[in-house]
Amino acid sequence: MASSLSSTLLPLGSASGIHQGISSDKIRSLVVRCMNANISAKEWRMKEYAKEFNLTGRREMIGLICGTSSLVIDALNAKAAGLPPEDKPRLCDDACEKEIENVPMVTTESGLQYKDIKVGGGPSPPIGFQVAANYVAMVPSGQIFDSSLEKNQLYIFRVGSGQVIKGLDEGILSMKVGGKRRLYIPGPLAFPKGLTSAPGRPRVAPNSPVVFDVSLEYIPGLEEDEE
Repeated sequence: MASSLSSTLLPLGSASGIHQGISSDKIRSLVVRCMNANISAKEWRMKEYAKEFNLTGRREMIGLICGTSSLVIDALNAKAAGLPPEDKPRLCDDACEKEIENVPMVTTESGLQYKDIKVGGGPSPPIGFQVAANYVAMVPSGQIFDSSLEKNQLYIFRVGSGQVIKGLDEGILSMKVGGKRRLYIPGPLAFPKGLTSAPGRPRVAPNSPVVFDVSLEYIPGLEEDEE
């Protein structure tokens, strides 16, 4: 990271003609301090550095470095942010969010909590059967970190067989086909090792709570047997 910062800043510094002999280590030191301080309020802290570098245009150099570093930070933040929440497909829209506030919460012995957005009219999946479901996985703040809707593909797995996190397994077992449910999954039933952040995906800390909106679309094997 240090090398990428220096390669960005050094050509700008030399082109400005302010000082040709400033070392990359000193530039990096100045960048770090600019990034962690409010220059307008604490500019006096840079005075000793300006003397050391023997800059004739102290304020111009500080502005150049801090301006460039802020552009780099903004670019990284924009890349990590991904799509804004309103641009991502969801199973529960604004009207649904208002309605779900009045839906009673159910708490199971394991600590899993859920609210039924819509109770299905079909069968519940027996343990070991495959299910086809849509899901939107979120951190408690509502930021999405995974979604079958974005992939435009149903998620098929064998329920009750440990193929998914414990909270999702348990939550789907008591659903009925055609139903839609919000699962409030506590840390011990979520991701023991957590999930790293990625562009468009927030970090999920180890053993932290998560929220899943799930719709049970169909049970392939069970429906075939019934036919």
